[in-house]
Amino acid sequence: MTHQTDTAAVEAANTAFYEAMETGDFETVSALWLDDGATPISCVHPGWPVLSGRGEVLRSYALIMANTEYIQFFLTDIKISLGGDVAVVTCTENILSGGPAEDGAELGPLVGQLVVATNVFRRTFEGWKIWSHHGSPVLTESDDEEDDEPGA
Repeated sequence: MTHQTDTAAVEAANTAFYEAMETGDFETVSALWLDDGATPISCVHPGWPVLSGRGEVLRSYALIMANTEYIQFFLTDIKISLGGDVAVVTCTENILSGGPAEDGAELGPLVGQLVVATNVFRRTFEGWKIWSHHGSPVLTESDDEEDDEPGA
């Protein structure tokens, strides 16, 4: 495959991952993760400890999907680096999410969040699969100001 073809395939796999999260498609999320029986996968959600192994990682996504009524990702600053059978995608996840509705409303309050993410993919016979995901929250100016206040 050419560099351009590989880049497009990695970008498609990365997009499929976020679209599956948005639609709550756990089967697709699961299928997008590396499952060669030998290589441990890992995941760091913002504020979580490192999760290692297929069971822990996929349980975390099942938990997130079960407790999130609505989630939408607007990806920006996407950069893809290829090195043989490994690809690294960095991006900013502009996330809009909402929890369970209260008082008969259709949807709970929506919350916006910025997360910088690194997704590491490995080429397999089935295509590009996620080997590792790491997301870190981006602090806003108001977060920085709160940290600078006395007693904070």
